[in-house]
Amino acid sequence: MAATTSVPGGAASPVLHGRRRTWRDLPVVHQVRQSVGVQRVMLVLGLLLTGVFVLAALLAPLLAPYGFAQIEQDQVPFGTLQAPGGAHLLGTTQGGYDVLSRMLWGAQTALETIVVAVVLSLFVGVALGLVSGYLGGWLDRVLVVVADAVYAFPSLLLAIVVSIAISGGQSSKWGGVLAAAVAITVVFIPQYFRVIRAETVRIKSEAYVESAKVVGASTGRIMGRHVLRNATRTLPLIFTLNCSEALLTLAALGFLGFGIQPTSAAEWGYDLQRAISDVTAGVWWTGLFPGLAIVLAVLGVTLVGESLNDLADPRLRGRRAVSAASGTVAATSVVPGGTLDAAAGLETPEGQTDGGDRR
Repeated sequence: MAATTSVPGGAASPVLHGRRRTWRDLPVVHQVRQSVGVQRVMLVLGLLLTGVFVLAALLAPLLAPYGFAQIEQDQVPFGTLQAPGGAHLLGTTQGGYDVLSRMLWGAQTALETIVVAVVLSLFVGVALGLVSGYLGGWLDRVLVVVADAVYAFPSLLLAIVVSIAISGGQSSKWGGVLAAAVAITVVFIPQYFRVIRAETVRIKSEAYVESAKVVGASTGRIMGRHVLRNATRTLPLIFTLNCSEALLTLAALGFLGFGIQPTSAAEWGYDLQRAISDVTAGVWWTGLFPGLAIVLAVLGVTLVGESLNDLADPRLRGRRAVSAASGTVAATSVVPGGTLDAAAGLETPEGQTDGGDRR
């Protein structure tokens, strides 16, 4: 339990379990230190891949040698299907686009779509789940039926229908990002709704909620201050796992031709679809690098999500404590007449024999 201590001439400072907070208590650092063995390797690898993906997206305007729709420089065309090397490190596509630039700008498009989609679904799903679980009644029954129906519908087909309804198959960059984000949002809302509703139904019967009702707290205050704060503990795990699903859904929409137009923004799924015809001609670089970008980005986010999910499991989280305790048994165990030493065996006090008699 966190405590507060005051120092002479200064303000109160927080103390965690009798000690001050340090950089070791930061969320990511704490999770890495809490992990052990293969679990730590997975988490660190996932963080590295995710970090590279995010940095590439944020720094795309600085890292990309050309624009995502640029096909010439100084009025000199790049040329089509140029092999990797020279001015084009990863080659060019059938349309004359630089593959490396399309990869970097595609990371930016993917990150923007993921953030918009997951944040929208998070807020809408949490709000509906909170209201449904706390108020109950006919509203709860209607929302549960609708959420179950949407959840049972094929997610990719639902995303395609919503994308067509919003963009009409043609869209600008932000129009395409918004269409893809809303399509993904509709798929993810039932997940957040079901989790928050189940937690709300459990929490609203707790003693502290009943106490808040007794003292006259309003329904909105109870829902926002007491129920919501305790019902959202598992959301970071779902948020992380949904990011990888959003990446795959966006790539699938682009691959099927329902994503963002190539002249509006770069998108990995579209580039992968355009590279299908190049494979039969022996052109491998137009499909390899966009596909590799999708695989590594999804792998990184998935590893982070699965590692955090394992760390949230008390049975898995306790392995490190058990391992540490087993390593210190020899140093802490005592026997009559001495201590148990791990290296030297049974330590006998000076001046005593095995039977305890003095010479």
